[in-house]
Amino acid sequence: MNKAEIKDKELVAHLNEIEKDGMTVFVMADGQFRGAFYNGTMMVNQMRANQNLGILETYVLGQALLCAALLIPTMKGKEHLTFTYETDGICKGFSVEADSTGYVRGHLLQDYIPLDKPLESWDLAPFFGETGTLTMQRMGEGMKEPMTSSVEIQYKNIALDLAYYFDQSEQIHTAFKTSIQFDKEGRVVGAGGMFLQVVPGAGGKSKVSAQNENSGSEFADEIRADLIRRAENAVNAMPSIGTWFNEKGNREDVVYGLFREFNPVAVLDRDVIFDCPCSKEIFVHRIKNLGKAEVDSILAEDKFPLEVICNNCGSVYLINKEDLI
Repeated sequence: MNKAEIKDKELVAHLNEIEKDGMTVFVMADGQFRGAFYNGTMMVNQMRANQNLGILETYVLGQALLCAALLIPTMKGKEHLTFTYETDGICKGFSVEADSTGYVRGHLLQDYIPLDKPLESWDLAPFFGETGTLTMQRMGEGMKEPMTSSVEIQYKNIALDLAYYFDQSEQIHTAFKTSIQFDKEGRVVGAGGMFLQVVPGAGGKSKVSAQNENSGSEFADEIRADLIRRAENAVNAMPSIGTWFNEKGNREDVVYGLFREFNPVAVLDRDVIFDCPCSKEIFVHRIKNLGKAEVDSILAEDKFPLEVICNNCGSVYLINKEDLI
């Protein structure tokens, strides 16, 4: 990937003052929950610089990439996933990818979201139209074809619809929360997200199985349900994540403060960045694979250098005539 320079000196100074990007993965309540808290302020800014996006476009794709980053802790071994959100609204949606090695990338299905009046709120529902589909593709190590599943969009809210996907397709109770904070100049000064998930089979049995056994099992399920409600309340009580990071808050204080009654334990700190495995060499190879007749036609037109833009990260590559000979 060609990493675009963030040229705003005030923004660069701010990014150097706040906590660096990173993800804290944690467990709590004796392993009954797993979660991740991610500071993605730099990631969103790098995405914006590479894709050259406006405020609304940055808000949509930024939230999508924050969610993609939060999906990395759900991966098993070497895995790559694609999360697609397609709608019939003026914001057609997006396609984003996350890789277990720690990078995310992606693009809007429509580069520019048309507005007929100034943006009045951050509610994206009006831009997502009436209907849409959320699709998840997971490609694990050794797999020949990705595992694909889809749900109809319910909330026109990226984080809520992703949680709904896990509830319906994977039957796992999950919560996502994302936030992007802009300053009065439209700069992204804070961005991040929270992921929390009930670990299947940990700490009790389902109500169906409990009803076929004894009242002790039913009581255990009631305790677990209450635990889930309290954890949800803690997530809902969280202050704006973007504001938190903008005001120099850190990940550790939230994990150990917000969830203190659940005895959280951080098990991993990792980097998740906006990156892409694209390169000039890859695009040259793809052009050559078009076939001799097509390559000869390109050479005959002699319109060099060719400008090739990576759809997934916005990187621009200039391909010269000699590269194709």
